[in-house]
Amino acid sequence: MVFDSARFDLRPYAGFDMDRYVTRTHCSWADAGWESLLVQRFDHARAAEDMPMPGAADLHLVLPVAGQAVVETRHGGRVSRHKWVPGRLELVLPNSPFLRSYRGDGEMRSVQVHIPRDTVESTAARLGGHEVDFEAMAVSVAAGDPLLEETVKALGSVDGANDLYAESAAAFLTTHLLTRHSRMPEPGMPAREDARVRTAVKVMRERLADPITLADIAAEVHLSVFHLVRVVKQATGMTPYRLLTGLRIDEAKRLLRETDLPVARIAQRCGFASPGALSTAFLRHTGTRPSAYRNS
Repeated sequence: MVFDSARFDLRPYAGFDMDRYVTRTHCSWADAGWESLLVQRFDHARAAEDMPMPGAADLHLVLPVAGQAVVETRHGGRVSRHKWVPGRLELVLPNSPFLRSYRGDGEMRSVQVHIPRDTVESTAARLGGHEVDFEAMAVSVAAGDPLLEETVKALGSVDGANDLYAESAAAFLTTHLLTRHSRMPEPGMPAREDARVRTAVKVMRERLADPITLADIAAEVHLSVFHLVRVVKQATGMTPYRLLTGLRIDEAKRLLRETDLPVARIAQRCGFASPGALSTAFLRHTGTRPSAYRNS
């Protein structure tokens, strides 16, 4: 999936085995001559196992328009799952390669939009120059945005418009994402929100072994997912996911020190999908493997 326009950097997709996994039915660069926005329509294979997805530098939106599946994504030691259903928009983190597996219930199609990274950075600069938190943005987008979903869907059906249309659409999408889904934390935190952060951490500690989601935690503290991400990061300097992973690693360290439980059992009790996932996360956080930590 190579796109030669100087406004894009999709070179990482040069290694993607397109013929094996997707059939591209529309490309705005080739079919409409757009340079400001890349819009593509895909027919997907009905099943994939450990499909390697190289990370693109651009801001990448994926909108399923047909089919249903449970999609498993592996990124480092992290395993996440979400449902592929028509209308559920996903923002793929820039520069983050991952493996993806799924098995669909029938024909699977999507509309995918790439916004050039220089468009994102220049718009962010005009909005205040803050660094964009793509993790928080992805979580917020996944919580739902009918306007964004309809816009991406509409772009997937446009044929023949010139690049002025694409440039205007890219500017709108970027501004909307940065203002609606990537707000910068405000100074200070009300006592009520600080209490909710403490409750969220308590919920995480109590459910370390469960496949808990951000939506589950947000519901426990009566916040939206976007609000949860914002206040937790403001209070702790970490996203809820990173905080939860740190708590799981701390519990794994305690169990390695104080019990003789096998690593596989510790992984299960600490919410990791496998001993390998625990080992990868443990090494990243502590610089050593669980077995070496226990022996020391």
